[in-house]
Amino acid sequence: MIYFNNDYSEGCHEKVLQKLIETNMEQTPGYGVDHYCAAAADKIKALCGETSVDVHFLVGGTQTNLTVIDAALRPHQGVFCAHTGHINVHETGAVEATGHKVLSVPTADGKLTAQDVCKVAQEHLDSECAEHIVQPKMVYISNPTELGTIYSLSELEEISTACRNYGLYLFLDGARLGYGLMAGDNDVTMADLARLCDVFYIGGTKVGALFGEAVVISNPIINEDFRYLIKQHGGMLAKGRLLGVQFDALFTENLYFDISRHADAMADKIRETLYQLQIPMLVPGTTNQIFPILPNDKLDILSKDFVFNTECHVDDNHRAIRFCTSWATPEKNVDALCNALKNLYL
Repeated sequence: MIYFNNDYSEGCHEKVLQKLIETNMEQTPGYGVDHYCAAAADKIKALCGETSVDVHFLVGGTQTNLTVIDAALRPHQGVFCAHTGHINVHETGAVEATGHKVLSVPTADGKLTAQDVCKVAQEHLDSECAEHIVQPKMVYISNPTELGTIYSLSELEEISTACRNYGLYLFLDGARLGYGLMAGDNDVTMADLARLCDVFYIGGTKVGALFGEAVVISNPIINEDFRYLIKQHGGMLAKGRLLGVQFDALFTENLYFDISRHADAMADKIRETLYQLQIPMLVPGTTNQIFPILPNDKLDILSKDFVFNTECHVDDNHRAIRFCTSWATPEKNVDALCNALKNLYL
């Protein structure tokens, strides 16, 4: 079987693994206060063009989301996101378990707009029952989104402005950030994110690391006592240097960006085949996630050799599925999938 169901099926990039082996028997302080974490943080700060940001390393995406959100919000406040947002549909109520409600907004492509932000915020302000309902205080967006779409710089600037006008925090989930930054139509940089967001994170688990996410906090209010919250939520790794070593390797000689570019290139090759075969898409995209719509009978044949996820049932006879490439996807696997698709249609 050839797997296209996610971007975390493999371990880590060989350069990351080699660095872990080389440093394995070194003795360092624990809990992320070692020189490897410091070096990785410095490299991230340089990419952000801002030395005043704070960088923290956590283990996984859900843990990162609930820790950041709980650190930012008071007990009566909630976070809102697209209805497809990871915190809304794929985290087993983790945010709600911290005492904060997730408010979802219907979207066509997984992206919130500045108009969505203004509408939610203004409706709360105008409500006669405002003090009796959860106060929206944070906007959560993903880039790329759960549907593989990305935000343009102008869209992020508009959302950021709306958040600041209404006194809302802007939190960007970057679990697949590399794949968004290296997309062919992307015009956003990490420095833009540090400027426009109160907090965002750089995904390692899905982009070449064994595990790990790097949280970048621009807003000092959210950063206050943040390490206390990491510890309280079980995210402070005793062997924290394992995170620093990995991110230090990923941000040496552009490795993070190069391997992200590879994933997008592999996805583009699949996407081009789908377009040639005139297979419709659930949503258009340019990152490592692709959502074609195929007849059930053809999917039954395809599933004998390939693993993929069903996104939704379009009708009784068709499903939208997800093909997902990664930093580690071999081109021969992509060629095999493309040939299989051609054999189904030609």
